Amino acid sequence: MKQQTYPKNAWYVAAMSEEVAGSKPLGRKICGESIAFYRSHDDQIAAVLDFCPHRGAALSLGYVEDGLLVCGYHGLKMGADGKTKSMPLQRVQGFPCMKSYAVEERYGFVWVWPGEQDKADVSLIPQLEWADNPEWAYGGGLYHINCDYRLMIDNLMDLTHETYVHASSIGQKEIDESPVDTKVDGDKVITSRFMENIMPPPFWQAALRGNNLADDVPVDRWQICRFSPPSHVMIDVGVAHAGQGGFEASNDHKASSTVVDFITPESDTSIWYFWGMARNFNPQDEALTDRIREGQGAIFAEDLEVLERQQENLLAFPDYDLLKLDIDAGGVQSRKIIERIIAQEQQENVKAAPSDGPLQVISF
Repeated sequence: MKQQTYPKNAWYVAAMSEEVAGSKPLGRKICGESIAFYRSHDDQIAAVLDFCPHRGAALSLGYVEDGLLVCGYHGLKMGADGKTKSMPLQRVQGFPCMKSYAVEERYGFVWVWPGEQDKADVSLIPQLEWADNPEWAYGGGLYHINCDYRLMIDNLMDLTHETYVHASSIGQKEIDESPVDTKVDGDKVITSRFMENIMPPPFWQAALRGNNLADDVPVDRWQICRFSPPSHVMIDVGVAHAGQGGFEASNDHKASSTVVDFITPESDTSIWYFWGMARNFNPQDEALTDRIREGQGAIFAEDLEVLERQQENLLAFPDYDLLKLDIDAGGVQSRKIIERIIAQEQQENVKAAPSDGPLQVISF
Protein backbone atom coordinates (compact mmCIF):
# COMPACT_ATOMS: atom_id res chain seq x y z
CA MET A 1 0.00 0.00 0.00
CA LYS A 2 1.30 3.44 -0.94
CA GLN A 3 2.51 5.47 2.02
CA GLN A 4 0.52 8.64 2.64
CA THR A 5 2.82 11.66 2.68
CA TYR A 6 0.36 14.53 3.21
CA PRO A 7 -2.82 15.09 5.22
CA LYS A 8 -5.96 15.10 3.09
CA ASN A 9 -8.48 16.25 5.68
CA ALA A 10 -7.17 19.80 5.66
CA TRP A 11 -7.59 23.08 3.79
CA TYR A 12 -5.13 23.81 1.00
CA VAL A 13 -4.90 26.76 -1.36
CA ALA A 14 -5.86 25.36 -4.75
CA ALA A 15 -5.84 28.52 -6.86
CA MET A 16 -5.87 32.28 -6.83
CA SER A 17 -9.39 33.61 -7.29
CA GLU A 18 -8.60 35.16 -10.65
CA GLU A 19 -7.54 31.76 -12.02
CA VAL A 20 -11.15 30.58 -11.91
CA ALA A 21 -13.05 33.08 -14.03
CA GLY A 22 -15.87 33.23 -16.53
CA SER A 23 -17.07 30.08 -18.26
CA LYS A 24 -13.71 28.29 -18.28
CA PRO A 25 -13.07 25.63 -15.59
CA LEU A 26 -9.64 25.12 -14.02
CA GLY A 27 -8.22 21.62 -13.81
CA ARG A 28 -5.67 21.11 -11.04
CA LYS A 29 -4.37 18.09 -9.13
CA ILE A 30 -4.34 18.61 -5.36
CA CYS A 31 -2.97 15.93 -3.02
CA GLY A 32 -3.29 13.37 -5.80
CA GLU A 33 -6.92 14.31 -6.53
CA SER A 34 -7.71 15.55 -10.05
CA ILE A 35 -10.21 18.35 -9.49
CA ALA A 36 -12.17 20.65 -11.80
CA PHE A 37 -12.84 24.08 -10.27
CA TYR A 38 -15.45 26.37 -11.75
CA ARG A 39 -17.93 29.11 -10.92
CA SER A 40 -21.42 27.72 -10.43
CA HIS A 41 -24.65 29.63 -9.75
CA ASP A 42 -24.22 33.18 -8.37
CA ASP A 43 -20.49 33.03 -9.13
CA GLN A 44 -19.93 30.54 -6.31
CA ILE A 45 -16.83 28.34 -6.47
CA ALA A 46 -17.51 24.63 -7.03
CA ALA A 47 -15.14 21.65 -7.20
CA VAL A 48 -15.79 18.16 -8.57
CA LEU A 49 -13.68 15.21 -9.63
CA ASP A 50 -12.19 16.05 -13.03
CA PHE A 51 -13.74 12.96 -14.59
CA CYS A 52 -16.83 12.63 -16.74
CA PRO A 53 -18.86 9.53 -15.77
CA HIS A 54 -19.78 8.94 -19.42
CA ARG A 55 -16.41 8.25 -21.06
CA GLY A 56 -13.88 9.49 -18.52
CA ALA A 57 -13.04 12.76 -20.26
CA ALA A 58 -11.55 15.63 -18.25
CA LEU A 59 -14.42 17.94 -17.28
CA SER A 60 -11.97 20.83 -16.97
CA LEU A 61 -11.69 20.82 -20.77
CA GLY A 62 -15.35 21.79 -21.02
CA TYR A 63 -17.19 24.98 -20.10
CA VAL A 64 -19.76 26.39 -17.70
CA GLU A 65 -23.35 27.04 -18.80
CA ASP A 66 -26.15 28.21 -16.51
CA GLY A 67 -24.11 27.26 -13.45
CA LEU A 68 -23.49 23.68 -14.65
CA LEU A 69 -20.20 22.16 -15.78
CA VAL A 70 -20.55 20.91 -19.35
CA CYS A 71 -18.25 18.15 -20.58
CA GLY A 72 -16.53 19.23 -23.77
CA TYR A 73 -16.65 15.70 -25.19
CA HIS A 74 -20.36 14.80 -25.41
CA GLY A 75 -22.17 17.60 -23.60
CA LEU A 76 -22.95 15.93 -20.26
CA LYS A 77 -23.93 18.57 -17.68
CA MET A 78 -22.87 18.17 -14.06
CA GLY A 79 -23.83 20.09 -10.94
CA ALA A 80 -21.68 21.19 -8.02
CA ASP A 81 -22.90 18.16 -6.07
CA GLY A 82 -21.31 15.78 -8.60
CA LYS A 83 -24.66 14.62 -9.98
CA THR A 84 -25.29 14.48 -13.72
CA LYS A 85 -28.15 16.86 -14.52
CA SER A 86 -28.67 16.24 -18.24
CA MET A 87 -27.17 15.06 -21.51
CA PRO A 88 -28.48 15.54 -25.05
CA LEU A 89 -31.09 12.85 -25.90
CA GLN A 90 -29.92 10.59 -23.06
CA ARG A 91 -31.42 9.38 -19.80
CA VAL A 92 -29.02 10.24 -16.99
CA GLN A 93 -30.97 9.33 -13.86
CA GLY A 94 -28.88 6.22 -13.31
CA PHE A 95 -25.51 7.89 -13.79
CA PRO A 96 -23.24 7.53 -10.72
CA CYS A 97 -22.65 10.60 -8.57
CA MET A 98 -19.07 11.76 -8.93
CA LYS A 99 -17.01 13.05 -6.03
CA SER A 100 -17.44 16.69 -5.09
CA TYR A 101 -15.18 18.63 -2.75
CA ALA A 102 -15.62 21.13 0.02
CA VAL A 103 -14.38 24.42 -1.39
CA GLU A 104 -14.30 27.99 -0.10
CA GLU A 105 -13.25 31.31 -1.59
CA ARG A 106 -11.56 33.59 0.90
CA TYR A 107 -8.82 36.26 0.93
CA GLY A 108 -8.44 36.11 -2.85
CA PHE A 109 -7.70 32.38 -2.79
CA VAL A 110 -9.68 29.24 -3.55
CA TRP A 111 -9.35 26.77 -0.67
CA VAL A 112 -10.13 23.07 -1.08
CA TRP A 113 -10.50 20.17 1.34
CA PRO A 114 -9.32 17.14 -0.71
CA GLY A 115 -10.34 14.59 1.91
CA GLU A 116 -13.70 13.63 3.36
CA GLN A 117 -16.15 16.40 2.59
CA ASP A 118 -18.27 15.90 5.70
CA LYS A 119 -15.24 16.64 7.90
CA ALA A 120 -14.53 20.02 6.31
CA ASP A 121 -14.81 22.91 8.77
CA VAL A 122 -14.42 26.42 7.32
CA SER A 123 -13.37 27.73 10.74
CA LEU A 124 -10.09 25.84 10.21
CA ILE A 125 -9.10 28.08 7.28
CA PRO A 126 -6.24 30.27 8.58
CA GLN A 127 -7.15 33.78 9.67
CA LEU A 128 -5.14 36.23 7.54
CA GLU A 129 -5.27 39.52 9.41
CA TRP A 130 -3.62 41.44 6.59
CA ALA A 131 -5.90 40.21 3.81
CA ASP A 132 -8.91 42.49 4.41
CA ASN A 133 -7.06 45.36 6.05
CA PRO A 134 -6.61 48.61 4.09
CA GLU A 135 -3.45 49.33 6.06
CA TRP A 136 -1.79 46.38 4.32
CA ALA A 137 -0.90 45.66 0.68
CA TYR A 138 -0.30 42.23 -0.86
CA GLY A 139 1.30 40.99 -4.03
CA GLY A 140 2.18 37.44 -4.98
CA GLY A 141 2.23 34.68 -7.55
CA LEU A 142 2.34 30.94 -8.21
CA TYR A 143 5.12 28.49 -9.09
CA HIS A 144 4.84 24.82 -10.00
CA ILE A 145 7.86 22.97 -8.58
CA ASN A 146 8.86 19.33 -9.00
CA CYS A 147 9.69 18.51 -5.40
CA ASP A 148 8.19 16.96 -2.27
CA TYR A 149 6.24 19.67 -0.42
CA ARG A 150 8.21 18.94 2.74
CA LEU A 151 11.42 20.05 1.05
CA MET A 152 9.88 23.49 0.60
CA ILE A 153 8.85 23.54 4.27
CA ASP A 154 12.45 22.69 5.21
CA ASN A 155 13.64 25.49 2.93
CA LEU A 156 11.39 28.09 4.55
CA MET A 157 11.84 27.04 8.16
CA ASP A 158 15.63 27.42 7.87
CA LEU A 159 16.69 30.56 6.04
CA THR A 160 20.43 29.91 6.33
CA HIS A 161 20.44 29.18 2.60
CA GLU A 162 19.73 32.85 1.85
CA THR A 163 23.44 33.61 2.28
CA TYR A 164 24.26 31.30 -0.62
CA VAL A 165 21.19 30.89 -2.86
CA HIS A 166 20.12 34.53 -2.64
CA ALA A 167 23.50 36.23 -2.25
CA SER A 168 22.62 39.13 -4.59
CA SER A 169 19.29 40.07 -2.99
CA ILE A 170 18.51 39.09 0.62
CA GLY A 171 21.57 37.04 1.55
CA GLN A 172 24.40 38.21 3.79
CA LYS A 173 27.07 36.50 5.87
CA GLU A 174 25.52 37.63 9.14
CA ILE A 175 22.63 35.20 8.61
CA ASP A 176 24.63 32.05 9.19
CA GLU A 177 26.66 33.80 11.89
CA SER A 178 23.48 34.28 13.96
CA PRO A 179 21.95 31.46 16.04
CA VAL A 180 18.47 30.11 15.34
CA ASP A 181 15.90 29.58 18.08
CA THR A 182 13.21 26.91 17.54
CA LYS A 183 10.01 26.53 19.54
CA VAL A 184 7.05 24.17 19.24
CA ASP A 185 3.62 25.36 20.35
CA GLY A 186 1.04 22.61 19.88
CA ASP A 187 0.76 22.09 16.13
CA LYS A 188 2.83 25.16 15.32
CA VAL A 189 6.58 25.58 14.95
CA ILE A 190 8.41 28.92 15.21
CA THR A 191 12.02 29.54 14.26
CA SER A 192 13.56 32.96 14.80
CA ARG A 193 16.82 34.70 14.00
CA PHE A 194 17.79 38.25 14.96
CA MET A 195 20.75 40.23 13.63
CA GLU A 196 21.82 43.55 15.14
CA ASN A 197 23.75 46.52 13.76
CA ILE A 198 24.37 45.16 10.27
CA MET A 199 24.14 46.72 6.83
CA PRO A 200 20.97 45.88 4.88
CA PRO A 201 21.27 43.71 1.74
CA PRO A 202 19.97 45.04 -1.62
CA PHE A 203 16.35 43.88 -1.27
CA TRP A 204 15.99 45.52 2.13
CA GLN A 205 17.76 48.66 0.99
CA ALA A 206 15.03 49.00 -1.64
CA ALA A 207 12.34 48.31 0.98
CA LEU A 208 13.73 51.04 3.23
CA ARG A 209 13.60 53.48 0.33
CA GLY A 210 10.04 52.35 -0.30
CA ASN A 211 9.19 53.54 3.22
CA ASN A 212 11.12 56.80 2.69
CA LEU A 213 13.91 55.73 5.05
CA ALA A 214 17.67 55.93 4.74
CA ASP A 215 19.11 52.77 3.19
CA ASP A 216 22.82 53.31 3.89
CA VAL A 217 22.84 53.05 7.68
CA PRO A 218 23.13 50.05 10.04
CA VAL A 219 19.94 48.13 10.77
CA ASP A 220 18.59 45.45 13.03
CA ARG A 221 17.15 42.55 11.02
CA TRP A 222 14.78 39.73 11.94
CA GLN A 223 13.37 36.51 10.46
CA ILE A 224 10.54 34.77 12.34
CA CYS A 225 9.22 31.69 10.52
CA ARG A 226 5.86 30.22 11.58
CA PHE A 227 4.73 26.79 10.35
CA SER A 228 1.13 25.65 10.73
CA PRO A 229 -0.35 22.45 9.30
CA PRO A 230 -0.92 21.13 6.82
CA SER A 231 1.81 23.10 5.00
CA HIS A 232 1.52 26.86 5.54
CA VAL A 233 4.52 29.02 6.44
CA MET A 234 4.25 32.71 7.34
CA ILE A 235 7.50 34.59 7.87
CA ASP A 236 7.80 37.94 9.64
CA VAL A 237 10.78 39.68 8.06
CA GLY A 238 12.16 43.18 8.12
CA VAL A 239 14.81 45.69 9.06
CA ALA A 240 14.75 48.71 11.34
CA HIS A 241 17.29 51.45 11.78
CA ALA A 242 19.68 50.16 14.43
CA GLY A 243 18.78 51.02 18.01
CA GLN A 244 15.13 51.82 17.27
CA GLY A 245 13.66 48.64 18.73
CA GLY A 246 14.16 46.09 15.94
CA PHE A 247 11.03 44.00 15.41
CA GLU A 248 9.14 46.23 17.87
CA ALA A 249 10.18 49.49 16.19
CA SER A 250 7.51 51.87 14.95
CA ASN A 251 6.73 51.95 11.23
CA ASP A 252 8.53 55.24 10.72
CA HIS A 253 11.81 53.51 11.60
CA LYS A 254 11.46 50.18 9.81
CA ALA A 255 10.42 48.28 6.69
CA SER A 256 8.71 45.02 7.62
CA SER A 257 6.55 42.45 5.88
CA THR A 258 4.99 39.02 6.16
CA VAL A 259 6.19 36.53 3.58
CA VAL A 260 3.22 34.34 2.64
CA ASP A 261 3.87 30.71 1.68
CA PHE A 262 1.03 28.31 0.89
CA ILE A 263 2.57 25.01 -0.17
CA THR A 264 0.06 22.67 -1.78
CA PRO A 265 1.08 19.12 -2.74
CA GLU A 266 0.15 18.09 -6.25
CA SER A 267 1.75 14.65 -5.93
CA ASP A 268 4.47 13.07 -3.79
CA THR A 269 7.10 14.90 -5.85
CA SER A 270 5.43 18.09 -7.09
CA ILE A 271 3.78 21.14 -5.56
CA TRP A 272 1.80 24.27 -6.27
CA TYR A 273 3.64 27.05 -4.47
CA PHE A 274 1.59 30.18 -3.76
CA TRP A 275 3.97 32.89 -2.64
CA GLY A 276 3.57 36.53 -1.78
CA MET A 277 4.41 39.38 0.54
CA ALA A 278 2.07 41.45 2.70
CA ARG A 279 3.39 44.78 3.97
CA ASN A 280 2.03 47.50 6.21
CA PHE A 281 4.00 50.50 4.92
CA ASN A 282 2.86 52.66 2.01
CA PRO A 283 0.05 50.20 1.18
CA GLN A 284 -1.48 52.59 -1.37
CA ASP A 285 1.69 52.60 -3.52
CA GLU A 286 0.79 50.08 -6.26
CA ALA A 287 4.06 50.65 -8.08
CA LEU A 288 5.92 49.64 -4.92
CA THR A 289 3.76 46.53 -4.65
CA ASP A 290 4.67 45.61 -8.23
CA ARG A 291 8.39 46.15 -7.59
CA ILE A 292 8.34 44.03 -4.44
CA ARG A 293 6.38 41.28 -6.23
CA GLU A 294 8.90 41.28 -9.08
CA GLY A 295 11.84 41.19 -6.69
CA GLN A 296 10.34 38.49 -4.52
CA GLY A 297 9.39 36.41 -7.54
CA ALA A 298 12.99 36.52 -8.75
CA ILE A 299 14.23 35.49 -5.30
CA PHE A 300 11.91 32.49 -5.11
CA ALA A 301 12.79 31.50 -8.66
CA GLU A 302 16.35 30.98 -7.42
CA ASP A 303 15.06 28.21 -5.13
CA LEU A 304 13.41 26.25 -7.93
CA GLU A 305 16.47 24.58 -9.43
CA VAL A 306 17.92 23.87 -5.98
CA LEU A 307 14.74 22.11 -4.82
CA GLU A 308 14.16 20.18 -8.03
CA ARG A 309 17.75 18.94 -8.17
CA GLN A 310 17.53 18.05 -4.47
CA GLN A 311 14.43 15.97 -5.23
CA GLU A 312 16.24 14.21 -8.09
CA ASN A 313 19.13 13.37 -5.76
CA LEU A 314 16.86 12.01 -3.04
CA LEU A 315 15.13 9.74 -5.55
CA ALA A 316 18.49 8.57 -6.87
CA PHE A 317 19.86 7.85 -3.37
CA PRO A 318 16.83 6.61 -1.40
CA ASP A 319 18.89 4.83 1.27
CA TYR A 320 21.06 7.80 2.20
CA ASP A 321 20.41 9.00 5.74
CA LEU A 322 20.49 12.80 5.59
CA LEU A 323 22.28 14.75 8.32
CA LYS A 324 20.26 16.76 10.82
CA LEU A 325 21.87 19.86 12.31
CA ASP A 326 20.70 22.56 14.73
CA ILE A 327 19.57 24.75 11.83
CA ASP A 328 17.28 21.94 10.62
CA ALA A 329 15.20 21.87 13.82
CA GLY A 330 12.32 23.92 12.37
CA GLY A 331 11.83 21.58 9.43
CA VAL A 332 12.31 18.46 11.57
CA GLN A 333 9.69 19.57 14.10
CA SER A 334 7.28 20.55 11.31
CA ARG A 335 7.63 17.10 9.77
CA LYS A 336 6.89 15.46 13.13
CA ILE A 337 3.62 17.38 13.34
CA ILE A 338 2.70 16.38 9.79
CA GLU A 339 3.48 12.73 10.54
CA ARG A 340 1.33 12.84 13.68
CA ILE A 341 -1.61 14.32 11.77
CA ILE A 342 -1.31 11.72 9.01
CA ALA A 343 -1.16 8.89 11.56
CA GLN A 344 -4.27 10.22 13.29
CA GLU A 345 -6.08 10.55 9.96
CA GLN A 346 -5.21 7.00 8.99
CA GLN A 347 -6.35 5.70 12.38
CA GLU A 348 -9.69 7.46 11.97
CA ASN A 349 -10.08 5.98 8.50
CA VAL A 350 -9.52 2.47 9.87
CA LYS A 351 -12.14 3.02 12.57
CA ALA A 352 -14.62 4.34 10.01
CA ALA A 353 -14.07 1.48 7.55
CA PRO A 354 -17.19 -0.71 7.27
CA SER A 355 -16.99 -4.19 8.72
CA ASP A 356 -17.78 -7.21 6.59
CA GLY A 357 -19.92 -8.47 9.47
CA PRO A 358 -20.66 -12.11 10.19
CA LEU A 359 -20.63 -14.64 7.39
CA GLN A 360 -24.09 -15.26 6.00
CA VAL A 361 -25.10 -18.67 4.63
CA ILE A 362 -27.64 -18.54 1.85
CA SER A 363 -29.68 -21.69 1.17
CA PHE A 364 -31.01 -22.51 -2.27
